Amino acid sequence: MSMMLPLHLLLSVSLLACSLVVQAQEVPIPDPPQIGARGYLLIDHDSGRILAESNADEPLEPASLTKIMTVYVALRELAEGNISLDDQVLISEKAWRTGGSKMFIEVGDRVSLEALLKGVIVQSGNDASVAVAEHVAGAESSFAGLMNSHAQRLGMRNSNFLNSTGLPHPDHTVTARDIATLTSAVIREFPEYYAWYSIPEYTYNGITQSNRNRLLRQDPSVDGVKTGHTEAAGYCLVASAVRDGQRLTSVVMGTASESARARESQALLNYGYRFFETHNAFAGGKPVEVLRIWAGDTTELPVGPVRDLYVTIPRGKYAELSARLEPAGTINAPVTWGDTVGEIVFSLGETDIKREPAAALADVGEGGFMRRAVDSVLRLF
Repeated sequence: MSMMLPLHLLLSVSLLACSLVVQAQEVPIPDPPQIGARGYLLIDHDSGRILAESNADEPLEPASLTKIMTVYVALRELAEGNISLDDQVLISEKAWRTGGSKMFIEVGDRVSLEALLKGVIVQSGNDASVAVAEHVAGAESSFAGLMNSHAQRLGMRNSNFLNSTGLPHPDHTVTARDIATLTSAVIREFPEYYAWYSIPEYTYNGITQSNRNRLLRQDPSVDGVKTGHTEAAGYCLVASAVRDGQRLTSVVMGTASESARARESQALLNYGYRFFETHNAFAGGKPVEVLRIWAGDTTELPVGPVRDLYVTIPRGKYAELSARLEPAGTINAPVTWGDTVGEIVFSLGETDIKREPAAALADVGEGGFMRRAVDSVLRLF
């Protein structure tokens, strides 16, 4: 059993007005640009649709892209109240001696956790990364365990973290898809701290260093995220941008130069914005249909998504977009808010393009004896 939903009535008036504009701009979708990278991926942040990819599941050395996870773990600990931005972190000799890019902290100094996190994000300080790891977990090796635990929780199935810096190790690897997943989590869970990724420069110990993400200076829509480079990893960049309310994130790994990683990332972002558009189709927690529920203390069950549902389609194809609700068979009480009771299926023309869970948006308890008896008879017919 399935029911067609009047999508054009359920979407907002402003979205419909937008559709009148984009219908006139329909263009064919070409293949993605040829990208000179060992692995890459372009994703719409809200809908999760992959717009371009190559070798996206190949484990590669990530260099300083690792630090996206380093900061994420610290922010999770911060959210749980285990640490504070005002914590004065004692700098160990190990942190001070760590090679590669530096924040230039000094052994024995006490530095606020906030300063260290900005040193990791903006200056890509390996010394700051180790200091953060030691403060959170006592030792960098223990911190790596936390990194892997969060990776598994987020669904990063093909990544393995051994350190907080991204310094080379053949077994320290991530994939372009996993890094995109992690970046989405940072943006979604910590928007107030994600803003730090757009800081153009940061000064510590009298030394000012510029953010290595040159797209921050070249493209005003770009607001993050992180660069990385080692001889083994090549030049890497995760870039995220917002244009007209649509956020895209690109990941390029293993390019040949600093200019190449910026150029290839820009090409991916421009491709995505030129040929695709994203719409907020249904609001989370708002019913899209009311279904019959049996043997309950009521006969009606409001059904819809538990979170906002976004759909990404080729630009100019909005008029062909529709949705239907497919209940998962007969619904019997009791049910609890959030229980999956079917699917919302988006179609473009005759082709299904996206399926999302449809959930009960109310608690319905078991009905009394008479209600159950009446419904038992009704169901026979």
